[in-house]
Amino acid sequence: MKKIATATLCAALLMGAAAPASAGEQAPRPGPGVYASNGDHVHVSSTKPATASGHGWWFKVKGPGSKAKVTIWLQTRKKGAKKWHTVAKGSKIVKPSKKLNKAPSTWRANARKKCANRQVREWRSVIDTDIIGVADSPEKAVTKVRPVKCGV
Repeated sequence: MKKIATATLCAALLMGAAAPASAGEQAPRPGPGVYASNGDHVHVSSTKPATASGHGWWFKVKGPGSKAKVTIWLQTRKKGAKKWHTVAKGSKIVKPSKKLNKAPSTWRANARKKCANRQVREWRSVIDTDIIGVADSPEKAVTKVRPVKCGV
């Protein structure tokens, strides 16, 4: 399976640490260092009933933080439609993966949506990583759109 990585990692490399506080302001939390969010393509789970499933994780290049809350949203639309519909959400506090392109099941968040039928729809997932106790940017990773036999 092809993973999202290059654009997310490039964006992460461009992020800087939080600016210092001015007089009278509270000091900001430490900046995020360099990290990337990633995930696999939405797919039909191998267990019954037929369920659309997606996983999200994070990879730390450098910087503070040893755990993060990873949130994943599954989105679908009819082929050719413009509007995405969020149909499932999942989150989990996890350690960073040791590899950018995959993570052990205990180190990733999962979202699932039961298929109403086996009609083909377009699917993608959106992944957000919030490192615990560390300021981070609002960017989210988005997986490549993929047709999946799972209607909702």
